[in-house]
Amino acid sequence: MDSSMPMLGERFPQFEARTTQGRLVLPGDMAGRWFVLFSHPADFTPVCTTEFVAFQKRYGEFRSLGCELVGLSIDQVWSHMKWLEWIREKTGVDIRFPVIADDMGEIAKALSLIHPGKGTNSVRGVFIVDPKGILRAMVFYPQELGRNTEEILRMVQGLQIGDKNGVSIPANWPRNEMIGGNVIVPPPQDEAAARERPRQYECLDWWFCHRRMGE
Repeated sequence: MDSSMPMLGERFPQFEARTTQGRLVLPGDMAGRWFVLFSHPADFTPVCTTEFVAFQKRYGEFRSLGCELVGLSIDQVWSHMKWLEWIREKTGVDIRFPVIADDMGEIAKALSLIHPGKGTNSVRGVFIVDPKGILRAMVFYPQELGRNTEEILRMVQGLQIGDKNGVSIPANWPRNEMIGGNVIVPPPQDEAAARERPRQYECLDWWFCHRRMGE
């Protein structure tokens, strides 16, 4: 596996791993689908347990977007299996997505998930990869802060809408404080197009125009 940290817009590095659901090759086995790879510090830890339950609760919503979830930590596969069993028995939530056993830490090192001062455990990384295997977004959280799974779902939705419609997504979409659920259209390429903008879209100025989805 390539040891260089991938950057946005680059192909996600390929690796093969053992998971709770068998062998998995990323991004190859996910070709044609979006996927979210998220790392957690360790099994049998409270914050990670809340995250896994939260991801599973929204797994159907991710899959409705053609997006899979894949977990990862520096634990062995039987530790993952026992922890997922514990979650099912104690919370009634059955984790349906695979969890990578990166017990040698090779994947975590390649993705810069081992941070100084945080020991040998992986931090909470999130990698969103598109159907072509291109890394589209990544977020890192410290060990002591659990992720907002609704925001990760929003990121996938926003990226897909942007790709399909050639638009940009405003802050806090779809509840933006300025333009609500509208999306931002690309800037005009010349003065004539700028003058036409107010006739085509809702505009705060010619460089800041927006529209409803479906228009």
